[in-house]
Amino acid sequence: MRIFSTFIFGLVDWAARNGLATQSASTDSDNRRQARHLMGVRGETFAYWYLRRHGYVMVCRNFRAPGVKGEIDLVGFDGPVLAFIEVKTRTSKPTPASLPEDAITADKRRFLVRMARQFLTDRRLDGV
Repeated sequence: MRIFSTFIFGLVDWAARNGLATQSASTDSDNRRQARHLMGVRGETFAYWYLRRHGYVMVCRNFRAPGVKGEIDLVGFDGPVLAFIEVKTRTSKPTPASLPEDAITADKRRFLVRMARQFLTDRRLDGV
């Protein structure tokens, strides 16, 4: 299974580098929205395979809790730890001022915590 994950990760890595680099900005708002969505899907797929390659066992993708705004992109085990993962895909080069954790606002953190609690409750994992 490790060979398969390594192969798929390499393929996704190549496709992400080529696809994200060649994507052009459109003036039409629907096209821009669709382009952002596709970039997000690519980023989530890349993150999924990257984490699988590094030993995570994924249990859920795009979890939505009823009555809670937003979604949790990935849920997976890193050994005994259940991780709730929010993926933020960027096309610009990172700078010291643009840390990934700064992309998640306080409201988004609250929504993520509520969704994580709902995920644990739905699966009867309250003691985790």
